[in-house]
Amino acid sequence: MNDKASVVDGDYLVGLGSYDMTGPAADVNMMGYANLEQVTAGVHFRQRARAFIVAEGEEGARFAFVNLDAGMASQLVTIKVLERLKSRFGYVYNEENLAISGTHTHAGPGGYLQYVTYIITSLGFVKQSFDVIVTAIEQSIVQAHNNLRPGSIFINRGDVANAGINRSPSAYLFNPPEERARYPTNVDTEMTLVKFVDGKSGKSIGSFNWFATHGTSMSKNNKLVSGDNKGAAARFFEDWFRSSHQNSSTPPRAVAEKRTLEETASRIEATGGQPCDRTTSQRFKVRKTSDAEFVGAFCQSNVGDVSPNVLGAFCLDSGKPCDFNHSSCNGNDQLCVGRGPGYRDEILSTKIIGERQFEKSIDLFNSAQEILSGKVDYRHVYLNLTNIEVELQDNRVVKTCPAALGPGFAAGTTDGPGAFGFQQGDTQINEFWKRLRDFLKEPSQEQVDCQLPKTVLLDTGEMFEPYPWAPAILPIQILRIGKLVILSVPGEFTTMAGRRLREAVKDSLINNGNGEFSNDTIVVIAGLTNAYSQYIATFEEYKQQRYEAASTLYGPHTLSAYIQEFKKLATAMATGKPPTTDSPSPPDLSSVQISLLAAPAIDTTPPGRKFGDIEEDIFLPPKKGHFTTGERVSASFWSANPRNDLMTEGTFAVVEALLGERWVPAFDDDDFSLFFKWGIENTSFHGVASVEWEIPKEAISGVYRLRHFGAAKVGNSAYRYFTGASSAFAVSSS
Repeated sequence: MNDKASVVDGDYLVGLGSYDMTGPAADVNMMGYANLEQVTAGVHFRQRARAFIVAEGEEGARFAFVNLDAGMASQLVTIKVLERLKSRFGYVYNEENLAISGTHTHAGPGGYLQYVTYIITSLGFVKQSFDVIVTAIEQSIVQAHNNLRPGSIFINRGDVANAGINRSPSAYLFNPPEERARYPTNVDTEMTLVKFVDGKSGKSIGSFNWFATHGTSMSKNNKLVSGDNKGAAARFFEDWFRSSHQNSSTPPRAVAEKRTLEETASRIEATGGQPCDRTTSQRFKVRKTSDAEFVGAFCQSNVGDVSPNVLGAFCLDSGKPCDFNHSSCNGNDQLCVGRGPGYRDEILSTKIIGERQFEKSIDLFNSAQEILSGKVDYRHVYLNLTNIEVELQDNRVVKTCPAALGPGFAAGTTDGPGAFGFQQGDTQINEFWKRLRDFLKEPSQEQVDCQLPKTVLLDTGEMFEPYPWAPAILPIQILRIGKLVILSVPGEFTTMAGRRLREAVKDSLINNGNGEFSNDTIVVIAGLTNAYSQYIATFEEYKQQRYEAASTLYGPHTLSAYIQEFKKLATAMATGKPPTTDSPSPPDLSSVQISLLAAPAIDTTPPGRKFGDIEEDIFLPPKKGHFTTGERVSASFWSANPRNDLMTEGTFAVVEALLGERWVPAFDDDDFSLFFKWGIENTSFHGVASVEWEIPKEAISGVYRLRHFGAAKVGNSAYRYFTGASSAFAVSSS
């Protein structure tokens, strides 16, 4: 493949891409809450990898930025993506100019990171989760590379109202009063948005923005794969753009999907559902067009202490506010839970927080007038975070520590309380937990002293069996497009930690840039990027040892180490020089991964039933005979494990509308209104798939039916693709 793009008039070369990265929708523990019972069982809406590439002409500098509907980036994912890109493009994209960032949804399948701490609850490494993410990143970059064209980039900023609150306000108050007085709120409310415009046609082709709020609108009890509030915002934005630009040469998403789904469904029926292997069956799968004509991404920032559960945290037993310092209710952390704006309805909360980000993004997108100009540049280094000497402002020299977690980590947060009787702010461990800790790994005295005032609950940085429990070597990166500077950080900075980092980098750029940088320089943080190492709290917040501080792995001076090393990297960028220091590359632990998740069993149906047959059909509302918008319609089918085929760029569920004598797909499992659910029937122990449709206001009056697509494992390497349909039902728009 040609690794160069032709150049005509334009400020930059820009390209965008998007690809389905929805992982296994059954049996896999979700990444985020570390809740053993939170195992995937369906799809809320599909997850995607969205990419942009920007370059200074054919021979100039370029970088690629990929935003994932995933909990976080993974060092192993980055390593394998780079291997694939090297085989396609040579050294055009490498570890220095590729950024992979997670939105921090807590509703995606786990098992794709390489360190023990992050894959315990997923029963080790899950190859299917890993592969679909790596492929999606690769394909999104390939799309972006192949459609590079001359274009302009606009930038705009504005405040998002009521989309995040500080979930550790008592820790925030530990920061100096004079520092807090400089900011109107205890969270960052600003969204920074870039808008990509085709240089020839003048048409908008994409938009990425950065704003801090956690992907925890979906609770730790949810079992549906979901992009959470940022994934929802992206779906709303892309659908809004397509619906408002229907006069363009590209057909709207729904029209394109209807065509593709209709044709593919006919092919499935034509096979008679005969057994076939994976390779020959691909052409029979339900497929949608990979339409990258417009890509809208909602990226994460310094999200560490920012919750989307904006109504606050309350006790489940009394309804009263939780204890301010410990976020517990009479000492019980599990009773203290944050409330989203759709209180008692997590789907509604996800929608509302997504809409608040989406609505601000439209405003910024439509009003963006400032055009970026200037260099495209990047700098990248690896750091050994376990042993960095840091010179403080009082000339004292301190050091970071090997990774460790404190008791406050086990307490969890108000977004997802932990277990075991811990509370946020705990610095004591009872004798039982001490013995269990020491059985796993007794921390050295040096480690105990280094981590103070954190008490070491898990000495993950000194645990190496069966392979390392926590990262030691981590990447930091700076990307630049003119006055926009993006800081790629491998973790979750708290609000104040992020403010200090942005300010320090900006000062270094201005002081060393010989006039190239100014107070107009815009610095944003891209959180959870390229690797993952949990939290980064300020030195002052670390003293209280709430969840974020207890999860700050490398000790009380972690933030100071990041600031020191980012300042070095910023100085290198400002002076046009390479980085002065670099640690060895992080390890590739793929060869030692342990996978304990069993493969799907051979699927069966009850006697006299076949895959796709109705298990429970539509029930019309009594005395009405039809449904109206806002009501929920459902049907269930005898089905097979969704892990048999992820239906990448396809769907497990469709709502079809009767147009004349033809059934035409109208909604699928990438739509916010349609839910695909999977489970095992309680008495027969056969698989059942449920399709539920919450009729949206845009649904027109007419006749509809629900349809399900699946793949059944009928032998060790044989799969039968099938479909099923409900009875028809009427919908009247209200």
